Amino acid sequence: TVFNLSTQFTEEKLGQAEKTELDAHLENLLSKAECTKQWTEKIMKQTEVLLQPNPNARIEEFVYEKLDRKAPSRMNNPELLGQYMIDAGNEFGPGTAYGNALIKCGETQKRIGTADRELIQTSAINFLTPLRNFIEGDYKTITKERKLLQNKRLDLDAAKTRLKKAKVAEARAASEQEVRITQSEFDRQAEITRLLLEGISSTHAHHLRCLNDFVEAQMTYYAQCYQYMLDLQKQLGSFPSTFLSNNNQSSSVPVQSVSAPSVLASASASLPSVSNSIVTSGISELKSSSGSRKARVLYDYDAANSSELSLLADEVITVYSIPGMDSDWLMGERGNQKGKVPITYLELLN
Repeated sequence: TVFNLSTQFTEEKLGQAEKTELDAHLENLLSKAECTKQWTEKIMKQTEVLLQPNPNARIEEFVYEKLDRKAPSRMNNPELLGQYMIDAGNEFGPGTAYGNALIKCGETQKRIGTADRELIQTSAINFLTPLRNFIEGDYKTITKERKLLQNKRLDLDAAKTRLKKAKVAEARAASEQEVRITQSEFDRQAEITRLLLEGISSTHAHHLRCLNDFVEAQMTYYAQCYQYMLDLQKQLGSFPSTFLSNNNQSSSVPVQSVSAPSVLASASASLPSVSNSIVTSGISELKSSSGSRKARVLYDYDAANSSELSLLADEVITVYSIPGMDSDWLMGERGNQKGKVPITYLELLN
């Protein structure tokens, strides 16, 4: 049988024997399955690279997973950076501005490291594992049945070839019987393969749910990181401005003016700047006069200390300037409450 299959396959390749073609629907299903496998593999591998950029660590985790053993716990990159910052801050002195800032930054980096671990763990369970199960499970079954179908087709075509070559009536009768049997087996295997392949649509639906889980895990991670950095920014904002400046900034620019909400509001706007020239000119007029204006709050803002006023998005407050005030701040009033408010969180009203 192996010799017959090999001969049939060789003759087909050389164009010396006819080949039974699969129906168009089955061919389309096979193509869809192959396409799904290739892209699932690429997405899975690149997600692994995204979650763990270190190839050595990935290999080690893979080996431990195959050995069914837990990989040794070690600090990830944000945690390691955080620990260095904390150690340096303690060395320089927690009472110094730089030492204090390093410790606060280090603690935040460690929190980001923890969030990073949670993202990796959640993504591995909800996204990578189902994709890997398809590659190593369902697709392997499809491949096995597809190979079986190929063998059944070769059996059928070899039988058809023998029927064509049969000279005597007795040999023809035996060959016709063989063709009927091999045709039946081929049809049965084609049906089994078709049913398996039609499950690819369900695979797509399942992977879509897994993709949503992955997006949700990323959203949680980035929201956590944003909140941690926002909190850190406020803590650093309580330090004297001379310690916050660098060679490219005036020491009068407070950290709060470089706010993430301003990035979200306009990707094209530079971080420290106010949203546009109209707003800038309106605020300049307000600062040069002794009057007050109404302003709408663009984003929530939590006061860093008692001299500031907490804000809620979309509320309207009264704002005005006082002599000697920092250029990126105004005084805000809401009823009996008053305090400093950052200009980047405001939209002046007519």
